[in-house]
Amino acid sequence: MLLLAIVVVVAAYLLASLGTTSRIPPNLGPFLAAIVALALTAHLATRALAPDANAVLLPIVTLLNGLGYVMIARLSQPSGHLARLQAGWTAIGVVAYVATLAVVRRSRDLDRYRYVLLLLAAALMLAPLVPHFGKDINGARLWVALGPINGQPVELAKLLLCVFFASYFTEKRELLSIPTARVGDRLVIDPRPLGPIAVAWGFAMLVLGAERDIGFALLIFLLFIAMLWLATGRWRYVVLGLVLFALGAYVASHLFSQVDVRIQNWLHPQSRYNLPDGSYQLLQGLFGLGTGGLVGTGWGFGLITHIPEISSDYIFAAFGTELGFLGTSLIVFAFALLVGAGLRIAQAARSEFAKLTAAGLTFILGMQAFFIMAGIVQLLPLTGITLPFMAYGGSSLVANYILIALLMRIADEGARPPVTAQATATVVVAGGPANAGAVTVPAR
Repeated sequence: MLLLAIVVVVAAYLLASLGTTSRIPPNLGPFLAAIVALALTAHLATRALAPDANAVLLPIVTLLNGLGYVMIARLSQPSGHLARLQAGWTAIGVVAYVATLAVVRRSRDLDRYRYVLLLLAAALMLAPLVPHFGKDINGARLWVALGPINGQPVELAKLLLCVFFASYFTEKRELLSIPTARVGDRLVIDPRPLGPIAVAWGFAMLVLGAERDIGFALLIFLLFIAMLWLATGRWRYVVLGLVLFALGAYVASHLFSQVDVRIQNWLHPQSRYNLPDGSYQLLQGLFGLGTGGLVGTGWGFGLITHIPEISSDYIFAAFGTELGFLGTSLIVFAFALLVGAGLRIAQAARSEFAKLTAAGLTFILGMQAFFIMAGIVQLLPLTGITLPFMAYGGSSLVANYILIALLMRIADEGARPPVTAQATATVVVAGGPANAGAVTVPAR
């Protein structure tokens, strides 16, 4: 499967170059060598560090990452600046994947340091608010600059919060699901165990609100509610979450102009086409999808470079234009396979903590893909979240490779046969010489 993914990516690179320059790319050999080297590095590391891990995740990730790079290279012509940056971030992502497998040898090690991970997540989320350190881009203060390198620390913070939620909910599972507090003649859920986790969630929401990052605030909120429901199985938490979401959306639309603008662009795109913060990007993406039709215009033949942020926020529209409905359907199917594999890993996990962690990580990956694709086709308002593995963005790419490594670690543990220690006990028959009547039986 990994070799097939490499063949598809190389063929796409060749077609994209023929479509834009009408000639075979001169760097086809180095490109093939680079993609094979990165894929084999990740594969060999998996075989050495997690030999029983899921065999589907890595080929799909290689395919999505490779196709995304090909589209970014096609869009960044003639300079190729973004393509070189994305290639570098892909290499860093593969290194982070290998390092995660090497450092996290057992998933339960993460459970031991949940409060350390929570503090680290808080520090990462607060980093963009530090003066002369954080950067405000497109109305959201999410970026941190370290010399020439920019990144979004919240991409890593979401993974740490997922692990913390899984650890806390696993420990407090019975208290959160079984009524133990008496109110009059009735038993109800004791709300006190929700206190610490609600404070952590509320802090995350306040920080993301201060940074005007509505997309990640929504993702963390839904992650919190989903993991709480998975841990307890009580639908009342889901209903409460929907009520809080409706109230939060109403308040956010009045407090943050960015939220109101995106909702108005979503509801009334035609009338806001020529406004400064209007729906130009949304409608141009829809025009591109309409132009692509069933089979697309072909690699390199789509008129898509005029769509704002096409390499990051709107790369799915680029694929829709040049590969059509069939091409985008294959991308959706690939993400569906990733989510299905993640849920299968969660189902086969050995511990409750590992199950909940795998489910939460899968939820993050699936919801990110859903949010951005639904926003581009006008099913939901745009959230600013990028398409995992395909869109341009270094911090997102590295964080997603770490996410896949954690899923592979849990998959490897779940696929191993349980270790059964065969202890023995010695029974001495009374009345005989020493050890003469000793009988060894296995302990049960």
